[in-house]
Amino acid sequence: MSRLSDLALGTKFALSGGREGWTRTLLTAVGVGLGVALLLATTAIPSALSKRDARDNARNDFGAAAVSVPSADPLLIGRTDTKFQGKDIRGRLLQPEGPKAPVPPGLSGIPGDREMVVSPELKSLLDSPGGALLRERLPYKVTGTIKDTGLLGPHEMAYYAGSDALGPRLAAEGDQSGVTRVTGFVDKGAGEKIDPVLALLIVIIFVVLLMPVAVFIAAAVRFGGDRRDRRLAALRLVGADRRTTRWIAAGEALAGSALGLVLGAAFFMIARQFVGDISVNGLNVFPADIDPNPLLALSVAVVVPTAAVGVTLLALRGVTIEPLGVVRNSVPRKRRVWWRVLPPLAGLALLVPMTGRGRDNGTFNQVQVVSGTVLLLIGVTALLPWLVEAVVRRLGGGGVSWQLAVRRLQLTSGTAARLVNGIAVAVAGAIALQMMFSAIEGDYVKRSGADTNRAQMSVPMGEVAPERAAQQIQALKNTKGVTGTTTLGYANLGEKAKDPNHSTDMTIGGCAELREVAELPSCKDGDVFLARGGEYSGDPIPAGAKLYVDPSYSDRSGVALPWTVPANAQEVQARTDPSGYRRNGILATPGAVRSVAKAPMRYTTYVRLDPRDQQATDRVLNSATAADPLTVAYSLNAYETSNRFAGVRKGLYIGATAVLLLIGASLLVSTLEQLRDRKKLLSALVAFGTRRTTLSWSVLWQTAVPVALGLVLATGVGLALGAVLLRMVGRQIVVDWLPVGAMVGIGAGVVLLVTALSLPSLWKLMRPDGLRTE
Repeated sequence: MSRLSDLALGTKFALSGGREGWTRTLLTAVGVGLGVALLLATTAIPSALSKRDARDNARNDFGAAAVSVPSADPLLIGRTDTKFQGKDIRGRLLQPEGPKAPVPPGLSGIPGDREMVVSPELKSLLDSPGGALLRERLPYKVTGTIKDTGLLGPHEMAYYAGSDALGPRLAAEGDQSGVTRVTGFVDKGAGEKIDPVLALLIVIIFVVLLMPVAVFIAAAVRFGGDRRDRRLAALRLVGADRRTTRWIAAGEALAGSALGLVLGAAFFMIARQFVGDISVNGLNVFPADIDPNPLLALSVAVVVPTAAVGVTLLALRGVTIEPLGVVRNSVPRKRRVWWRVLPPLAGLALLVPMTGRGRDNGTFNQVQVVSGTVLLLIGVTALLPWLVEAVVRRLGGGGVSWQLAVRRLQLTSGTAARLVNGIAVAVAGAIALQMMFSAIEGDYVKRSGADTNRAQMSVPMGEVAPERAAQQIQALKNTKGVTGTTTLGYANLGEKAKDPNHSTDMTIGGCAELREVAELPSCKDGDVFLARGGEYSGDPIPAGAKLYVDPSYSDRSGVALPWTVPANAQEVQARTDPSGYRRNGILATPGAVRSVAKAPMRYTTYVRLDPRDQQATDRVLNSATAADPLTVAYSLNAYETSNRFAGVRKGLYIGATAVLLLIGASLLVSTLEQLRDRKKLLSALVAFGTRRTTLSWSVLWQTAVPVALGLVLATGVGLALGAVLLRMVGRQIVVDWLPVGAMVGIGAGVVLLVTALSLPSLWKLMRPDGLRTE
């Protein structure tokens, strides 16, 4: 009971200690509050992503045709996804086949022919001067906006447009039309199981992002340590014993952390209102999605005050508070290193047994992974005070600013280490993550095979008449920003007119076009070639074989025109086309297929763009959409990235941005608190003639020395953690020093920025009235 009364007395001192007490408590509360706000945001991430996925499932129309709802009328859907200035736009054309056709989420009704309902973000773009090109591509009348229930996030660009042309197209082209008939929207169900390596990466990301938050909260509850010790010495003078003073100090920390919980909740609620305005790497959510898990939020509310009390009691174990002063103000005894290496060694002991597991031996033990990683990162906070003390003890000489900085560091090396602990932990974790990302990126980011030097876009045209194809090709050629085109026609051939057992493709084009898909020795109009060495071998077609162009199948009709492979057809070696595909089959020039010219053909045009024209891609998309709204024109990319990996990377960007903001804000608060504690000393030095620039440089040195030592230690621990993680996933240990240097540079840059922001406060504290006392 006495311990509770001591805590209550400490709380009273924190809340009723006048301006001095309130300032100290408020600084602690702000530091704790920033950390609590980020912890609450972290607990809300799973809920936000779950709600986002639920909205995506609710509007899903892939596989929806299998849904059987007898009471519903069918709805025809044409997918018209596109891009504008590199940003994705989700598009759908709709045509109901009855009054009871399903309505997509977020819509009050299905738009009429040539009418369109758009997302607020897309409407804003269309209404802006920069949306002129996009308005040409979407020539529909805007009649409403999509509600939040039909969007992934507030910045998603999407539209639903009505079209009476879908029914006739489906009837004429069947499953080749690009039109789907649905009677409802289906849940995608459980996606493919996430592989163990990616699961391990997600766990490490959470640990690395949350550890600096925990370190900052632990440092925040120790704000005002020097002044607190002087107050505790006064309590010893009036009769309090050592244990009582420690619990009173814990009560003060408890008050600051409790107020920090309130401020953290307020910061979180305020920041949540602006979540909708923030988009990180294309990912954004609605403010209502950021809803912390009640159980996790309760855990934060319990753990933070408990940790504040525990950290304070632990910190005071090495401090002897006497009635006439605090022993810490004299030269402290040397810190011992033996116990400080135990946490990282224990972490390695937990992680090393999982070496070589990779993705083929089941999932990693998450408790073991989290525990090992946390212990390794805790090693940074344990070793840094010892390292700073050991180094600054040996420093000396130099100018006045350097000597002032070194002497201050020698007296308060622990405080200096606490100031940069969070930075060091964040950099160590970032280095380990960067090593792992670099090592496994090749599994999720692969070369597509596309040759972007030969073409930058692909425009498929579906089955159209040759005359119509010629018009579309000419429109593409005339598009501003297009420097050249290559068009290839495709037809399907079989050995029988109906339900053939074997089929092959015939590629049709001029000699220049055919050289894009095969190595031709010589070529003239009327020649036919047999391509070998493609990706899908199939049965080789011999010269002189009789085939049928566009044979009919049981589920699809065809023209079935006979055509014979010329006896002089040459075998040639296939090569990859601009999109990265290497094909077998028949290659024919137009003069060789005049007898079957009326057979349905599919065409693809590869487009070369002027690299100096930033709007060329959008103009090509406009031309392609004008010819066929359901075209799937797209840009060719040299690399393809796994959606899951891209999602994890987006999550890391969001978390890293939040942690970086927290690091900067908390470090600024901590720096200002350190300067406030030295107000009288700074004023006295100025009164005795010390130049203000000298004191400013001394503050910079006081920050730079522990930061440099912290970054060196963080680099070592980060490389060790990264090496262990790479061995766990079965990869060779390779260090890309450029990203490592970038991580270190970012950490140093944050500290330098915070130091610069603290200079106005420093100059204010160096006024003579700082010597005034009560």
